[in-house]
Amino acid sequence: MGKGSGKTLVFVYGTLKRGHPNHHVLAQADSSFLMAWATSAEYEMIDLGPFPAVREGGGTAICGEIYAVGDLAPIDRLEGYPVLYDRRLIETPCGQAWLYVMNDALGEVIPSGEWAYGR
Repeated sequence: MGKGSGKTLVFVYGTLKRGHPNHHVLAQADSSFLMAWATSAEYEMIDLGPFPAVREGGGTAICGEIYAVGDLAPIDRLEGYPVLYDRRLIETPCGQAWLYVMNDALGEVIPSGEWAYGR
């Protein structure tokens, strides 16, 4: 992943985005911002209060950001992988990236596919 950069691509959509409270975790992961992007309309975004979750099988495009990261461990710890969230590889304009999903997430659907901190 990352087209020979030695880094792994990650697509983030919640508290890890720029200007959100866990963005600092991306610095711990030795990350570089690549671009803002939205997935194809194959998901649902669920509002879990202080953070969102994405589940597969809906009809919503998820808005987020793509990063190249050198170390997934800080992100995995934050996301509770593999217990709370799982990862799926998705195609992005930058190559294959990890998307953290929670297929059993229950809550209010965010129809826009864009989560904002402090909504």
